[in-house]
Amino acid sequence: MKILFCSGEAYPFSKSGGLADVAAALPKALNQLNHEVKIITPYYQSVKVHHDEMRFLGSSVVKMGMIEKIANFYQIKYDEVNYIFVENDEFFDRKKYYGYEDDAMRFTFFNFAIFEYIKLTGDYPDVVHANDWQTGLIPFFLDIKYRPQNKEFTKIKTVLSIHNLEKQGSYPMETEKLFGNKNFTYIHLDRVNFLKCGIMRANAINTVSENYRNEILTRFYGFTLDGPLKARQYDLYGILNGLDQDLYDPRKNTSLYENYNEDTFIKGKEKNKTELLKDLHLDNINLPLISFINRFARQKGLDILMPVLEDYLKDGKFNFIAIGNGDALYESFFSDMQRKYPNHVYFESTFDNDLSQKTYAASDLFMLPSLFEPCGLNHMIAMRYGALPIVRETGGLKDTVTPYNKFTGVGVGFTFKNYDAEELIEAINQALDLYDQEKDAFNSLIHQAMHVNHSLTKMAKQYTELYQKIMNEK
Repeated sequence: MKILFCSGEAYPFSKSGGLADVAAALPKALNQLNHEVKIITPYYQSVKVHHDEMRFLGSSVVKMGMIEKIANFYQIKYDEVNYIFVENDEFFDRKKYYGYEDDAMRFTFFNFAIFEYIKLTGDYPDVVHANDWQTGLIPFFLDIKYRPQNKEFTKIKTVLSIHNLEKQGSYPMETEKLFGNKNFTYIHLDRVNFLKCGIMRANAINTVSENYRNEILTRFYGFTLDGPLKARQYDLYGILNGLDQDLYDPRKNTSLYENYNEDTFIKGKEKNKTELLKDLHLDNINLPLISFINRFARQKGLDILMPVLEDYLKDGKFNFIAIGNGDALYESFFSDMQRKYPNHVYFESTFDNDLSQKTYAASDLFMLPSLFEPCGLNHMIAMRYGALPIVRETGGLKDTVTPYNKFTGVGVGFTFKNYDAEELIEAINQALDLYDQEKDAFNSLIHQAMHVNHSLTKMAKQYTELYQKIMNEK
């Protein structure tokens, strides 16, 4: 089967969140199942360092209403997967990927350019796989413009994966002038909504965990799109994200101070913790080390973490490392904590992959008390490195973190149900008590967590089944 995977970001060329990791891992896993998969993504400023390794494929004119822009197409092979880049310096030669006033035009251009690439190369896929709002117009443009052009387009099926329902690509109605065709499917709350358009038009829609699939049909988690999702609920599926076990492997990761496995983690993690604390000038190897490595956003549960964190730091209960960036409020908070407790808090405001890998390996616990979480990959990475997650039972976190049961000793982390600071405190205290008073039980949980395999192959097989299902539909 030929699949064109369309994404606003793709690791290692661009990354702002988990979508970039999925955009690298899923096509790789599908290729290993003997599918022919290509990734198409914008040619951002961050991509330019790889320009000399690329092959130029050609250019096309992209028409958006009365506006015409040139798209240049380049190809590179990385990790046995072909990446296609859509170049237009006016739209994509920027440091950030999203968050500009002209995002509506930038990604309308990208959605049209995807089909122009198909026309230019004659490389017609069986399935075009769109991801999040940045590619939400694909099913619409295929229906209204490209299917009528030739029979090869009429055979193409579309899948839309929702990684973050909160971000929808909602813009003023004047945006529709770029489309060349007026239609109600992209209108939501008197605005043009890219994600809603994809939901209404794709042959199948999926979210990245089974629990989140059910949550988004409710008002709280639906972010006003629960109505359109309910209208398509029989075409809505939940497929849990997998983790690239080769990419995140404490046995051979060259970033670590010392490599280790499920049998040698006690010595290995102690070495990594000792060296990292020394490098970051944090005190006391005997204290538990808790990390938070993620985007700084309301979604990630920082509103309930902030009121409780300082009480623990004042009492010297643990060391804390925060790596990430995002909302200024949260960045300011962690900067303030580092200033007030320099011996117990380290804050890094830029994403540093090398430091992140070291931190996963050194950490005893990993914090992710999310308000909502479609799937989450960071806590899976943490478990792979033997850092036990403290998470709220929502979305993919509920699907992937078995809570510790003190009677059976079974579990891979610590969980709480309601978005409430007091419940978070209870989960933290449970983790700290086990660390301090029952080290053998704590280490048993680490051993269990490191054995969990969030298989890419299983994920790829489930997507294959979904592709085959829609291919068989008339």
